[in-house]
Amino acid sequence: MTAPSATVANMLGDAYADLDQELATTRRILERFPDDKGDWGPHDKSRTIGQLAAHVANLPGLAGSILSTDYLDVTKRMPAPEKNTAAELVEFFDTQTEFLRKAIADTKPEDLDKSWSLRMGDRVLITQTRRTLLRVMFLSHMIHHRAQLGVYYRLLNVSVPSVYGPTADEPI
Repeated sequence: MTAPSATVANMLGDAYADLDQELATTRRILERFPDDKGDWGPHDKSRTIGQLAAHVANLPGLAGSILSTDYLDVTKRMPAPEKNTAAELVEFFDTQTEFLRKAIADTKPEDLDKSWSLRMGDRVLITQTRRTLLRVMFLSHMIHHRAQLGVYYRLLNVSVPSVYGPTADEPI
């Protein structure tokens, strides 16, 4: 796979600079997934830990779609596959991450300022530039849900890895 041009990396700015670190951190979180606990949830209104982890693992694929398509219709998207082990989640995440990296490598600088839309049938939910949506719908979104997984792990007594600094399980 070819690396993105310096121009594309520069145009993506902080989102690109943070990408490797954020993907590696997310992978570490998924590696800690408690096998066979996929049906557990902290509350009836919350996603199960399996649903949440699959969503997190799928988000690099969403980012790849933002770069390689004009829109996503949520009524036609494939649901994230059910995964109930750390190994399955990490394998799925790695596949989605490769798709994202290829999409970045194939992106031309001018493509970042093109609009992309999230739709529900004919209804447009959001339209922004690809550059903006990479930060909002992918990177910030992934960080948010990754933090939720950390809380779920703590409630299940699963060791929480260091993310931006020490945790009670990885003090230094």
